[in-house]
Amino acid sequence: MKTRITELFGIEHPIIQGGMHYVGLAELAAAVSNAGGLGIITGLTQRTPELLAKEIARCREMTDKPFGVNLTFLPSVNPPDYPGYVKAIIDGGVKAVETAGNNPQKWLPALKEHGIKVIHKCTSVRHALKAESIGCDAISVDGFECGGHPGEDDVPNFILLPRAAEELKVPFVASGGMADGRSLVAALALGA
Repeated sequence: MKTRITELFGIEHPIIQGGMHYVGLAELAAAVSNAGGLGIITGLTQRTPELLAKEIARCREMTDKPFGVNLTFLPSVNPPDYPGYVKAIIDGGVKAVETAGNNPQKWLPALKEHGIKVIHKCTSVRHALKAESIGCDAISVDGFECGGHPGEDDVPNFILLPRAAEELKVPFVASGGMADGRSLVAALALGA
């Protein structure tokens, strides 16, 4: 299947594994990538940038297909070493980053300078348009079905996806509520 998402990320199927804390390890990311999707290592599951670098290297040993890293930017009294995590991603030759949480604009120049494509998770069309305007390459539109994300306004994908399709110029994927092939067909029909 050929879509704007498959072309952008060099994958066979328009399926992107989202970052999942304590689950998004090299084994899962490699399995998704080997199956034709875009596997994602969850960056902050690794306690340090050095551990993330090792996880990226482990994933490279398991797949020769594209995979990415998720970085969630959240306000914190003691924030993680975000510059170190970004450096580990760049040094590891990763070509896709899924960002979530706060606006990723501060990190885009370094990522873009190294040819890294950025997909940002958004729970509203308003935030998706902002992500598009700052230069994100794609959007993950997270409807109410996608669990564990702050900011959701109880708007399901059935309503959110057509609105995103009307407004966005960059490609986007539906996040949450995908259980089988019927869900994928429905998301594609709604514009994702």
